[in-house]
Amino acid sequence: MNFFKRKKSFQAASPKSKNLSEWLSALSDGNEDFMEEIIETPYGNIKICYYTTLIDHQRLNVDFLQPLKTTPWRTYKDIQRNIYVDDTAVTNDIPTTNERLLQGFAACQLPDRKEEVLLINAPADVQREVSIPETEFSVIGPQEAFVEKLETNIFLIRKRLPIEDLRIRKLKIGTLSSTETAVFYIDGIADQENVNTIIQRLKEVNFDDVLGANALAQMIQDHSYTVFPQFVNTERPDRVAASLAEGKVVFMSNGSPQAIIGPSTLVELFSSLEDYYLPWHIASFVRMLRLFSVGFSILATPVYVAVLTYHYEMIPKDLLSTLIASRSNIPFPPLIEALFLEFTIELLREAGARLPTKVGQTIGIVGGIVIGQASVEAGLTSNILLIVVALAALASFTTPVYQMGNTVRIIRFPFIVMSAMFGAIGIALMLAFVIAHLIRLESLGRPYLAPFYPLRFTDWKDTFVRLPYNMFQQRPQQMRPKSKARKKASKTQKNKDIDE
Repeated sequence: MNFFKRKKSFQAASPKSKNLSEWLSALSDGNEDFMEEIIETPYGNIKICYYTTLIDHQRLNVDFLQPLKTTPWRTYKDIQRNIYVDDTAVTNDIPTTNERLLQGFAACQLPDRKEEVLLINAPADVQREVSIPETEFSVIGPQEAFVEKLETNIFLIRKRLPIEDLRIRKLKIGTLSSTETAVFYIDGIADQENVNTIIQRLKEVNFDDVLGANALAQMIQDHSYTVFPQFVNTERPDRVAASLAEGKVVFMSNGSPQAIIGPSTLVELFSSLEDYYLPWHIASFVRMLRLFSVGFSILATPVYVAVLTYHYEMIPKDLLSTLIASRSNIPFPPLIEALFLEFTIELLREAGARLPTKVGQTIGIVGGIVIGQASVEAGLTSNILLIVVALAALASFTTPVYQMGNTVRIIRFPFIVMSAMFGAIGIALMLAFVIAHLIRLESLGRPYLAPFYPLRFTDWKDTFVRLPYNMFQQRPQQMRPKSKARKKASKTQKNKDIDE
């Protein structure tokens, strides 16, 4: 992976100046939003520099400028003592000053102290309010989702895990963007090897502009050329808290409302957090229905193409006449017919996702009905295949993780082509290839198919089904947690036994 290179330290290009004062003056050249002004007070003048787009002007005026005009001062210590700002610092380091200015600090300089500045924290607080999850909505459970501000997201996680063992490591990634990234884990539970692996890979990312956590996940994943996601991305704080309690490692980036969880397994990509809020009987049924739907979504259209191309003998006699009648006016082979409908469904899905919500829903519903009916009447496709493709598309929406839903959409097409070329044997070969590929995959060096490969029967309690909570005595062993036990003897049960 080309991103695994030691990142060179980046410093903003500074003019050839001899002191901080000249460097600050040079910053205003070409920067329309950089302000450099002289503030006159009864006790002397002071120069203040800041980016107007990053500063809370009301806070700067009330907490800093007004005390300067009413309270005597002579030195930086006097100013720090009189103003109503807690986060201040005196420095003579140009890179530090540049970094703080870009974070929403103001640099203040006295006329006789041109070699150093006083940094005042007064950033503008512009952020989206915490809202309900959009891609992982659940009927039961908390209705909170992450936002773009990292500090708010840290608050949402710490609110659910108010323990001193929750560790947070912050990194700056990207030579241009300097994206602040936080790594979360619980000391005493998470395997330190997993923690070190994520931190090392994040430090070795050598890229200029890091768009967010999902981009970082692609840069540090074990296999870059697979369509299967190797991390679980989520917008739910409760899912992050549950994953940390299992011994996983999580990282988030400032400006991205998504958390990345690893190491992850294939089974987790089909698990919804709502499974743990429902009774285990219902949760197990829903999970099995979800897994069946994914299999149906992948194999329904390829089986149709294989049967109509090579295996007519597999069709019952009562159904064969219906199929022949539905395809009597179709001029294309089953492969072209299936690809036409699949691409049409993908076009409708993509158009509905990119358009505004109300328009997108209308396009998806009306467009699907109109195009489907017109295709059947025009003789471009059979009505039976239209039903099969529509059911397969509907089944693909049951995947709770968005990235896995995209994978299901993609791998359906190789199955269709192989079924048209070799029939049922082609489907079997493609299945064998996918299984072999999954066996080779790893997430942070951990097996992707765990607990099925390698076999760990103790972890099967939360795979195809979700068993009762009294069977969750230990954390998943594939995470290699330091503390394996997650349930102690129940005091309620003991008290009940005593009463009896």
